[in-house]
Amino acid sequence: MWALDSKKPFSPLLARWRGLVQACAALLTNLHLPNFFKGELYRGAGKTVCVPGLNCYSCPGAAGACPIGAFQAVVGSSKFQFSYYITGILILLGVLLGRFICGFLCPFGWFQELLHKIPTKKLSTKRLKPLTYLKYVILVVMVFLLPVLVVNEAGLGNPFFCKYLCPQGVLEGAIPLSLTNAPIRAALGKLFSWKLCVLVTVVVLSVVFYRPFCKWICPLGAVYALFNRVSLLSMQVDHNKCISCGKCARVCGMDVDVCKTPNSTECIRCGKCVSACPTQAVRFRYGFDRGGAYSKLSQKTTIDERKGD
Repeated sequence: MWALDSKKPFSPLLARWRGLVQACAALLTNLHLPNFFKGELYRGAGKTVCVPGLNCYSCPGAAGACPIGAFQAVVGSSKFQFSYYITGILILLGVLLGRFICGFLCPFGWFQELLHKIPTKKLSTKRLKPLTYLKYVILVVMVFLLPVLVVNEAGLGNPFFCKYLCPQGVLEGAIPLSLTNAPIRAALGKLFSWKLCVLVTVVVLSVVFYRPFCKWICPLGAVYALFNRVSLLSMQVDHNKCISCGKCARVCGMDVDVCKTPNSTECIRCGKCVSACPTQAVRFRYGFDRGGAYSKLSQKTTIDERKGD
């Protein structure tokens, strides 16, 4: 297991190159770049596959479907086996990676982080922790209940979250399409104005707060958060190496104390704590063992060092 092999410092490398991974993930999720200039969508077979992060289906460059948007469309009818496929994909990704997807593979998460790099005063969200539960309410009400209860004659649900709240649709879909497609530009109305206000609000908040959409609103993050404590990819702390300096907690933008709750539902596995730790006590790990092997290895190392003294 690579997290336990001291000869292969994989965790620091992964944390160091996270920005590059995020950029590559955003590019792979939106491969069809020429469509931005043509003002049209990719409609190939790739759109039947759900991408792991939040990425609008209506983005001209989108190579796949957004799992939240696809789920809303078909969850209201048992006639569509596609809903079972989407649910299975979400469960599989949650078990394999958890919110690592939020930290490394989500284009909109990366967008918020880029905004947060704008030099200005930054504000803490520690006192706003109750707002983190809002995303679960949005998941239950807007992604599940309303699409189930409100369906059209074909059995398709109304995508309430995508239609009324998700800013990604405006950023990736409405704005680029309206710039190059006159009929779409002429059809923009009050709904676009509302969604644009949502986007502007998220943009402004992202400059002063770290990833506010991920913390408070994103239903996809809420889904992956449910699996954070059981996902194969997790964070691990060697308490034999930890010197309780608190650096890991201070650098965490998601307000997680990794030493106390290494697999908090709010942890996006960004690796900032890994980079900040002066003793390399914090690591990524992958596998079924929830820390026993690493702890035993660490204890054995400590005993050997004491014998050497």
